[in-house]
Amino acid sequence: MKFGKIVTANLAIATAAFISVSAAPASATECIAPSAPGGGWDFTCRTIGRILTELDLVDGNVQVTNMPGGVGAVTYAMVASERPADADLIVATSTVGITQIAQGRYPASVDAMRWLGMLGTDVGVIAVDDESPIESLEQLNEIMASDAKSIVTAGSSAAGGWDHLRLLMVAREAGLENLGDLRWVQFDGGTDAVTQMMGGQIDVVSTDIGEIAGFIESGDIRVLAALSDDPIPAFPDIPTAKSQGIDVTGYNWRGLYTGGDVSDEDYTAWVDNLKTLYDSENWQTAAVEFGLVPIWRGGEEFETYVREQRDIMEELSRDIGVIE
Repeated sequence: MKFGKIVTANLAIATAAFISVSAAPASATECIAPSAPGGGWDFTCRTIGRILTELDLVDGNVQVTNMPGGVGAVTYAMVASERPADADLIVATSTVGITQIAQGRYPASVDAMRWLGMLGTDVGVIAVDDESPIESLEQLNEIMASDAKSIVTAGSSAAGGWDHLRLLMVAREAGLENLGDLRWVQFDGGTDAVTQMMGGQIDVVSTDIGEIAGFIESGDIRVLAALSDDPIPAFPDIPTAKSQGIDVTGYNWRGLYTGGDVSDEDYTAWVDNLKTLYDSENWQTAAVEFGLVPIWRGGEEFETYVREQRDIMEELSRDIGVIE
């Protein structure tokens, strides 16, 4: 598509310009947050870096570098071309990054990196207004499968973004064949989407539970399903989609990768250290305070999970016309 070619060209120019002025690689352990300070990727690097030092899993302090650009694409390009074998480098990533790769918005595939681990996640939920006639996920699935155009759905991502894709994953499992029939509206955040839903403009919201927890606690909305393996600790009464026969998870996870040429020995050492960090009270406390559900997938299991997620997002993106 023309738009894709323009984005790719602009990204290549931006990447080249950034790499030409970037500083030399750090001699100490470094974590790159592919974003400006603040937000999920920055939290991942700064918190994990601090705890690695507190637990004596690295020598000295971890240097945190912010490298915004292309929703992580600039960092990805730099690591692939400049530091693929740097065992002292880790990079923060998330479901958002894998979605970008699946849609061809990064300069290389998932095979360019080694995926270390996922340490926590926001959990996706599907919600309706507390007065909605849709009282269960089963009812919603019946509507999506038989008359998808009759409802309006919304979240905080654009069409083809993660909020949208995970709802489409549920719709596909429910039997919706033409995924483009499900109408989608983007808002700046899950809170805005819920506010519009409470006003009657929207029927269903798909977003992270952390964005709308207050509405759940107040009883203003009804959560039909949590897109997680197990019930959410803070809201154990919310049923998972899996428990209702829909085998879909929708994690907006936080994790790390390193360069694709890092040795097996160094890769295994990183996975082991991150598992030690994950099991620590330091991380368990910090993750919950940030609104995450601590969940661990590491090493080969995480590598497999990343590729499965890439494949799912690529297929869904193609089905709705985001990519050809």
